[in-house]
Amino acid sequence: MGVLSIILLVVFIIVSLLLIFMVAIQNENSTGLGGIFGGNSESAFGASSPEFLTKATTILAVAFMVLALLVALCNKPSSDNVVAYGQEQAQTAAGTTWLESDTVNTDTVESAN
Repeated sequence: MGVLSIILLVVFIIVSLLLIFMVAIQNENSTGLGGIFGGNSESAFGASSPEFLTKATTILAVAFMVLALLVALCNKPSSDNVVAYGQEQAQTAAGTTWLESDTVNTDTVESAN
């Protein structure tokens, strides 16, 4: 994992937590966690707080989606790695099958003697 993917992952986690917080403090008909601030959520950020909360939530949601795609793209294996991994798995499976059949044949020979 490169430095860029680690930075993107940290930013992605921070945006995720902020998005959860912004959704939680929104007040819809006196529900939500807006009362934590000592009043209703409309007064927590001033008179225009519903507009602020809506815009901030929208921006964080878009950032969340973009960062999710970027983190996925940065952490995907290259096609060469996928092919090499598949060949390695096939060789391992073939070697295991050969080993198991050899063990069965050895046991059969030993029990016949």
